[in-house]
Amino acid sequence: MNYLAHIYLSNDNKGITIGNFIADGIKGKTYTQFPKEIQKGILLHREIDSFTDFHPTVRLSTKRLHKNYGHYSGVIVDILYDHFLAKNWNNYHEQSLEAYIENFYELLRNSFNILTPKIKRMMPYMIADNWLLSYATVEGISKILVKMNTRTNNTSKMNFAVLELEEYYEEFENEFTSFFEELISFSNHKIIELKNL
Repeated sequence: MNYLAHIYLSNDNKGITIGNFIADGIKGKTYTQFPKEIQKGILLHREIDSFTDFHPTVRLSTKRLHKNYGHYSGVIVDILYDHFLAKNWNNYHEQSLEAYIENFYELLRNSFNILTPKIKRMMPYMIADNWLLSYATVEGISKILVKMNTRTNNTSKMNFAVLELEEYYEEFENEFTSFFEELISFSNHKIIELKNL
């Protein structure tokens, strides 16, 4: 899953949200240097990624992209799934997406000292261009995919994946909806398990 899903699956717990958000940059056991709530978020992130990577519904989505994008297919599906979460946000949270995202950006600002160097560098661009809100439209997803392709020195061709999104829109959305219900339940149980960390 991508940024928005990881933030959402943190269940509005500030420490878990920050940990879940920065987790990609935390390797091995180095997570233990962080406060307990942030450790829980890092571990939750890892559990979410494992559950997602091996889920048969997610594999249906990645298989549709594999011929054209190879090992980047999983990255693309993460981004596409964030699109469907943003688009259908009112089905998942009582707060508007705009307000929810602004609250998250405020949390990032207030937690700046504990963020990883990579996140500190990325944060101003993320907020200025409002990446999370841009996920809600196909145009926004297209721009994200262009940026992602640039990061691979234009070798991934991810910028073209918006064509598959448009062609198989209903299939991707149905797969996301089915999978995400399971992921919410899985994440909620993991948060309970992590309470005694």
